[in-house]
Amino acid sequence: MKIDLNADCGESFGRWTLGDDAAILREVTSANIACGGHAGDPDVMRATVHLCAEGNVAIGAHPGYPDLQGFGRRALPMAPAEIFNSVLAQIGALHAIARAEGAALVHVKAHGALYNHAATHAPTARAIADAVAAFDRGLIFVALAGSGLAEAGRAAGLRVAEEAFADRVYEANGALRDRKLPGSMVEGDAAAAAQAVAIVRDGAVTAHGGSRVTLRADTICLHGDAPGAAARARAVRAALKAAGVTIERL
Repeated sequence: MKIDLNADCGESFGRWTLGDDAAILREVTSANIACGGHAGDPDVMRATVHLCAEGNVAIGAHPGYPDLQGFGRRALPMAPAEIFNSVLAQIGALHAIARAEGAALVHVKAHGALYNHAATHAPTARAIADAVAAFDRGLIFVALAGSGLAEAGRAAGLRVAEEAFADRVYEANGALRDRKLPGSMVEGDAAAAAQAVAIVRDGAVTAHGGSRVTLRADTICLHGDAPGAAARARAVRAALKAAGVTIERL
């Protein structure tokens, strides 16, 4: 049994700080770095890339809807061509900074509302996957396990890493529970750790309402913006190791 642990990070902006990237990057093997769409700026991107390079953490672009005020958690009425261009530009921005640091991009994972919309909306999924393929077909495409976004990545000729979440609650159909609804987040470090172990060891999670959802994942996400994210990441990592799981980067 083996798994990658990833975290969304680099989501500060200007004088506004979100999360503790230095702490959480000591616990994960891959990082999804905001690249100016939903969060992040050139200074934050470069600092986060530097932290990843120091810690041998795989660097990934985390493009989202261009919506700083809404933190990319609002679906914007963008045409597929606009999504393609926005994703391409965001990947390119992080690539330039990574190159200046002597590092390379490894993967791309869409953020927030863009990620969730693409999981069920084929034109959006194709636009994201096609933008990644146009930039570099060697990049790994991170997508919600079992979703249309994962299918779009394969159709575009990309290597897909299917993703599950330690700290998000699932619906019975395998979708993530909407953040606007109560009970959308897994509460407590122990519960998040138990869910991560169940995903890797049992290939399943318990959904909202109590049903069992079959799930296969290559990588597990922990949200770096959540309170106590680094402590939760440590608990998840320790529980996985105790269960005999090898943790390795994408």
